[in-house]
Amino acid sequence: MTTKEKIKNTALKTLQIESDAIKNLEHSINDNFIDVVETIYNSKGRVIITGIGKSAHIASKIVATLNSTGTSSVFMHAADAIHGDLGIVRKEDIVIAISKSGETPEIKVLVPLIKANKNFLIAIVGNKNSYLATHSDKILDVTINKEACPNNLAPTTSTTAQLAMGDALAVCLLEIKEFSSKDFARFHPGGTLGKRLYLRVKDIFIQNQVPKVKVTEKMQNVILEISSKRLGATAVLKNDKLIGVITDGDLRRMLEKYTDFANLTAEDIMTANPRTIEEEKLVVDALTIMRENNITQLPVLKNNKYVGVIHLHDILKEGII
Repeated sequence: MTTKEKIKNTALKTLQIESDAIKNLEHSINDNFIDVVETIYNSKGRVIITGIGKSAHIASKIVATLNSTGTSSVFMHAADAIHGDLGIVRKEDIVIAISKSGETPEIKVLVPLIKANKNFLIAIVGNKNSYLATHSDKILDVTINKEACPNNLAPTTSTTAQLAMGDALAVCLLEIKEFSSKDFARFHPGGTLGKRLYLRVKDIFIQNQVPKVKVTEKMQNVILEISSKRLGATAVLKNDKLIGVITDGDLRRMLEKYTDFANLTAEDIMTANPRTIEEEKLVVDALTIMRENNITQLPVLKNNKYVGVIHLHDILKEGII
């Protein structure tokens, strides 16, 4: 077997082992799981998630997912918790402890302290007979058959199972909270994702000039308007109402069709009843219209009145694509 074949086979085997482990988690989605989701949902406190080693990294990721989907959560490293950070935990908080073995020294020290504080304790654990499992109020079983590591040592399959169970919790809580895309946008104002969820047409088209010509305008003035406003198009108005649009493409088609265009007017070459968008719409809606109609500009309306143009380049500058 060549090195390339060995790499490919190892990668596929890893994915298959981890895929099977996630599939096997279905047995844990039962009444006990439902009780856990409802307990967290009905809690007045936060979710404190703790772990040690690789499980701590998974705990941190689950905390991030819960926070971004409307469930207030805090990460607490198990080693730090027994050296002062346990003060993070309030009496009304729910604690989730993540561990493959359920027998790590830090967890065994931490669990009695959590119970003494009368916090509800949930274990995401890979050993149902472990110390953590037997001392928790609820167990989410993430037992695996083997790690993807050929030595069955490096946490691979086990951490994948933990993460998948955390995602299942987060998505269930999102659903019962009826957490919408608008809610999601409030927690993700930065970056491309945030912009896709909150940036509106009116936020970016306003920086552009407003190209417009009357329906009776001669070609020379139409060309000058498109050139000077630098958006590759102009709106065509009749009695201040948008009735058409002329783009660079329309001008090229005019040159192919006519040898003498001195007496042509805007109405002769415009595209009537063009696609438009209201200024309150999301920029991603404008992008969708552009893609579906293979265009790069959209006239913008405010209360059905033409107020400007949004260009594909505007959207590109915002990094939404």
